[in-house]
Amino acid sequence: MSFTGTLLAESLRADGDVDGVALTVRRIWRHDAGDTAAGQPLTWTFIEFEVAAADVGPLAERLSAALAPGPWYCDLHDGEATLVVFAGRIFRYARGDRRGRAAAEAHARAAGVPEAQIDWPDP
Repeated sequence: MSFTGTLLAESLRADGDVDGVALTVRRIWRHDAGDTAAGQPLTWTFIEFEVAAADVGPLAERLSAALAPGPWYCDLHDGEATLVVFAGRIFRYARGDRRGRAAAEAHARAAGVPEAQIDWPDP
C-alpha cells in the first residue's frame, strides 16, 4: 500500500531538504494557483508523488522540517488516512474523522492558508 500527495516546490524553505525517503514522482507541472495577497507566488510548481506506507511517517517528519512557515502545507493520503503536513506540525486522521480534519483546517487557517486552498481530499 502507498500514499499519494502533491508537494509545491515553492512551499519549501530555501534551505529545505527532503532526503532519505524514496518517492516515485508521477507528474510535475506548473500552474497559476497562488494567492499573492497571502504572500504566495502566483505560479506554483506541483510535484505529484507516491510514497510507500512504511515511509510516510519519515517523509512527513522531513517535510515538516523543510516546509516554509506560513500559508503552506503538503497533504498525503491513501484509502484509509490523510496526513496534512505544515512547518513544525503534522496532522494524521482516519477517513471520516471530522474532528481530525477540523483540527488540521483550524491550523491551516491560523497559518494563513487562504480558505479556497483548504481543499485537501479525504480518502
